[in-house]
Amino acid sequence: MLGKFFKKPENDMGGRIPPGQTLTTRFPVLTYGPTQHYPASEAQVRIFGLAGERTFGWEELLALPQTTLTYDIHCVTHWSKLDTTWTGVRVTDLLPLLDLQPGATHVMVHSAGGYTTNLSLEDFARPENLLAHTFDGQSLEAEHGGPLRLVVPHLFFWKSAKWLSGLEFMDGDRPGFWERNGYHMRGDPFHGQRYDDD
Repeated sequence: MLGKFFKKPENDMGGRIPPGQTLTTRFPVLTYGPTQHYPASEAQVRIFGLAGERTFGWEELLALPQTTLTYDIHCVTHWSKLDTTWTGVRVTDLLPLLDLQPGATHVMVHSAGGYTTNLSLEDFARPENLLAHTFDGQSLEAEHGGPLRLVVPHLFFWKSAKWLSGLEFMDGDRPGFWERNGYHMRGDPFHGQRYDDD
């Protein structure tokens, strides 16, 4: 669907636009299951699996270093949004606080509402990835994953799980919700990794 809010890019804008994507000025809302509504004070992230089990509450997360980053995001449904600005906790600031076991190679990201998605530890532990609570200077709206979501901008946006509730560290890969239903196990937009046969 092209029109007022979506347009085909004239070129890849210096490598910023993956093949098959259209640009949008909006922030489309796409969600598996119902939107989760709960106050920020109840947000928490449980750490488990091949890591020392602990839970970070909302105030603990806000007490960690806060970082604001601007980058492009890409949805598997063919839209891209440029220059989005997010604030939150860098994954690389969180990881040193975790007691990871040597065999941990992957992470299953868990969301309130039951959604899951998988990431390799290499893809998870990048300095641009955030546990984000703010978008464009405003508290993240529930429709976009607030009060807290993961943002992994180098992969298709289904990997940036909304309503983040847990990080399960694993000794191998296994599919999350959309991966069990035919989506690619990694989801690199610049390699066209939309579906498991791509």
